[in-house]
Amino acid sequence: MEFRQPKIPLPHYTDVDKQRFLQDVYPRRKPAVLKGLDLGVCRSKWTVDYISRTGGGREVKIHVSEVPQMDFIKKNFMYRTLPFDTFVRRAAENKHPDYFISQDEKYYLRSLGEDPRKDIADISKQFPELAADIQIPKFFEEDQFFSSVFRISSPGLQLWTHYDVMDNLLIQVTGKKRVVLYSPRDAPYLYLSGDKSEVLDVDNPDLMKYPLFPKARRYECYLEAGDVLFIPALWFHNTVAEEFGVGVNVFWKHLPSECYDKTDTYGNKDPTAASRAVQILDRALKTLDELPEEYRDFYARRMVLRIQAKAYSSNYE
Repeated sequence: MEFRQPKIPLPHYTDVDKQRFLQDVYPRRKPAVLKGLDLGVCRSKWTVDYISRTGGGREVKIHVSEVPQMDFIKKNFMYRTLPFDTFVRRAAENKHPDYFISQDEKYYLRSLGEDPRKDIADISKQFPELAADIQIPKFFEEDQFFSSVFRISSPGLQLWTHYDVMDNLLIQVTGKKRVVLYSPRDAPYLYLSGDKSEVLDVDNPDLMKYPLFPKARRYECYLEAGDVLFIPALWFHNTVAEEFGVGVNVFWKHLPSECYDKTDTYGNKDPTAASRAVQILDRALKTLDELPEEYRDFYARRMVLRIQAKAYSSNYE
C-alpha cells in the first residue's frame, strides 16, 4: 500500500524587515518562507567556479555517502578531507572521475570552527572572502548571534530528520531544496534517538517498524535560490537538495545565554535544565526497578500521566 501523508504548506512572506519579522512571523513560533530579501551579491556571484576559486585550497572535512539518504544514527557515510575548491567541483558533479567509494557518491559540507570542540562555525571567520558577499538578515540582536554555518550539498542528497535547540534562518543562496518539517508536538511519532529521528525515508517509511509515524503532521516547502526559511527551535526538519546547492544557516540564542550548554559548538545540545530533567527521570525509572512488576507498572503510568498533564498544559503547536 502506497504511503500518503497530507502536506501542510508553509506560509510565505514578502517585503519582510526586522519590524515585520518580529511582529508578524516570529511570535507564531511556526516555520515560514521569507521571499525577496536583500541577501547581497552572493545571489549573482556564487557560481561553482567563483565559490571554488574564492574559497581556495584550504582543507575541509566533508561527509561522503554512497547513497543519497544520509543516516546520522547508523553512520552510512564516511568523513574525508579535501581541498575546498576540489570539494566544490566534485559536489557539483553528477558523476565523478575521481571518487572515494563510487562515481555516484554524494558530498556534504557542514562548515566547522577552527577547533570544532571549542569553536563555533562562523562564515566570516572560516570563509571571510565569501562572507563579504552575503548580507545576513538582521532579525535578531548582535549579542544573540550563535553561529553561521556554510552548507554545500550534492544534487539529490537527503539529510536526516533532526531538531535544533536554537532558532535559525536557512538561507538558500543557490539551488533548489525541499524541506519537510514536523512540529515539536509530534515528537512521540518520530521515533527519536537523541535529537534525530530514526525514520530516514519520510516519503516511504517502514510502517511495520514505525507504525505511529503517519500521525505526524507533515509541513513542506520548496526553497528557491534567494529564499530564506525561518525554523523555530525544536521543529524537526529533513532536507533534500533538488539541485547542487549552497546555503548559510544562521543560529541565534533566543533564550538567556545561561540556558544553553556552554560546551555546545553545534547548537544541538539540549538546554541545561532539560538535560537535568532527563537525568532525574532516568534515576526515577531506575528506582522503579526496585518494585515488583505490578507496582512498577502502576507508578510508571502515574508518572506518565503527570508528564502528559505538564506537557499538554499549553496551547503551543
